[in-house]
Amino acid sequence: MSETVIRTDDGTIAMINVFEVEPEHQKELAEVLSEGAEKFIRHRPGCVSVNIFPSTDGKRLVYYAQWRSKADIKATMADPNVQVYRDKAAELAKPDPHAYTVFAVHHPES
Repeated sequence: MSETVIRTDDGTIAMINVFEVEPEHQKELAEVLSEGAEKFIRHRPGCVSVNIFPSTDGKRLVYYAQWRSKADIKATMADPNVQVYRDKAAELAKPDPHAYTVFAVHHPES
């Protein structure tokens, strides 16, 4: 089984897109992003994982994708199939995407 793992030393790039969305469109936005991830993004070279987090108040949605490199992200965003889903999402909500690295990870003591 594959899972998302966040580490400080693995060299991955996190693409985090925070969408501001009207509550009545949040579920549809999540479905559009999930469909795009399932059909295209998870199959792209360099994709490690895609995670979708709708806020409990219905006003935001966080799209968290891990990638091997910025070049992999750039190549994926140039794919016309991916652009269709990016555009559908932008029609439903205001995106704010940025690339990040992991500075620190903290866990409670066992």
